[in-house]
Amino acid sequence: MNQPAPHIIFARNRRLAARRRALGLQQRTDSARYLIDDMVEDVLERLDFLRHEPARGLVIGDWTGDLAKALRARDVDVAEADPASGFDDEAPFPDTGFDLIVSLSALDTVNDLPGALIHMRNALNPGGLALSSFVAAGSLPALRAAMLEADGERPAPRLHPAVDVRAGGQLLQRAGWARPVVDSRHLDVRFSSLHSLIADLRAQGLSNCLANPGPALGKEALARAVRSFGSATVERFEILTLSGWKA
Repeated sequence: MNQPAPHIIFARNRRLAARRRALGLQQRTDSARYLIDDMVEDVLERLDFLRHEPARGLVIGDWTGDLAKALRARDVDVAEADPASGFDDEAPFPDTGFDLIVSLSALDTVNDLPGALIHMRNALNPGGLALSSFVAAGSLPALRAAMLEADGERPAPRLHPAVDVRAGGQLLQRAGWARPVVDSRHLDVRFSSLHSLIADLRAQGLSNCLANPGPALGKEALARAVRSFGSATVERFEILTLSGWKA
C-alpha cells in the first residue's frame, strides 16, 4: 500500500536559497555561529559518554567543518554533506555503511521528517549511531510575539512549525530506530534589536522557507514589530537532539 505524500510545509527552493545564503554569510569573520558551535560540542560530548568509536562517519549540515575535523582527529573516516551542496535529506542516501551519521540544523525544514530519519537509519551499519540536532518547538518566543503584534488581528504564517520532545520520540519509533533517546536544551542569546536577531537567523540558515510565507511586513507593521521586540531582549533557542541506533 502506498504511503500518502507528505504535506508540503517548506519550499525546497526557499530552503536551498536560505542555506546557500548562510554559507555565503559565514565567510564573514563576525557571522553568528553559536548554534552550530553548540551542536558540535554536544555531539562530541555524547560520543565520549557513549564510548562510541566509529570507523566511518557522515556529517550533514555542519558548514564550519569543525565536527568532521574533530572526528578525523579521532581516526574516523569522515564524509561531509550539506543540503546547500545538493544533498537531499528526503531521498535514500547515495552512500551507506556508516558507523555514525550526524545531522546538524538540517532536519527542521524537511517536509518528510519520518522518511528522512528512515533514510538515515538505512545508511548505517548494524550497531551504528545516528544523531540529529535542530532548532525545535519553544524557540524564538520574543520574535513570535513581535510578529503577532505586527500582524494584529490577521496573523500570517511567518515562523516555522517545530518538533517538540514528545513528537520527536514518536518520530524515532516510527522510523524504526533502536534505543531511541530524545532530549532538549536551550540557549539564551541577548539581542540589541529585532534587526540583529534577523541578521543572526539569516547567517545560521534559519530564515523563513515556508511554502506559503504570507505577505511581507509593511512599514507600519515592521515598526510595531521592532517596538514589540525592544532592545536588550533575551531570545531563546530550544535545541532538540534525536539519537538512536541501527539494530
